[in-house]
Amino acid sequence: MYKYDTHVHTSESSACASMSGAKQARLYKELGYTGIIITDHFFNGNSSVPRNLPWEERIERFVLGYEHALEEGEKIGISVLFGWEESFCGTDFLVYGLDKQWLLKNPDILNWDIPEHFRRIREEGGLFVHAHPFRKADYISEIRLFPEYEDAVEIMNAGNQLPIYNQKAVEYANKNNKPITGGSDAHHATSIHIGMNFDYVLKDIHDFIQCVKMRKNYTIIPMEESI
Repeated sequence: MYKYDTHVHTSESSACASMSGAKQARLYKELGYTGIIITDHFFNGNSSVPRNLPWEERIERFVLGYEHALEEGEKIGISVLFGWEESFCGTDFLVYGLDKQWLLKNPDILNWDIPEHFRRIREEGGLFVHAHPFRKADYISEIRLFPEYEDAVEIMNAGNQLPIYNQKAVEYANKNNKPITGGSDAHHATSIHIGMNFDYVLKDIHDFIQCVKMRKNYTIIPMEESI
């Protein structure tokens, strides 16, 4: 099996993270992972990128954590893929399959609501995943569910403080017949690490998307097997 973490933050782009992209790559290599997906908070979430910069400069700064992780990963032999995390008043979604160029071409993305995000991202071959849908926290005013506007559900998130949040996500995904993902939501060296085990090495982010959509060739790492 080949272990990947699909939900990893870096200090270059996520204001709440303390691990740089390079440090994350090194840590996950030491932990025996085959790869990681960097999913920093976008500008509608807890981003560390100044909001008064021109769009192009904002995007260039936003991808720094990923680029630093990628550079280190190529040196030490761990795959680093790109994604990001969008936040809609505390309702969070993970985006996979799109890149920096796509973001540069869509400066109006912050004006899109959840249905518009879902439509646009899906049209471009991306994956829109509801992250930790049942988490309760100070920054989440209410739990909002959008089964018609999501491709998959993150059912296992190591950042959830209570097991019930993951249990409810499992029930929700089963009820709505949704593909599933799992990730650490790692921000720090002390974060609990889980993710997904794949039957083969993913050649790119589209391999990941294909596996999730087909619901084949992977399993979710449960909390009892966390590192």
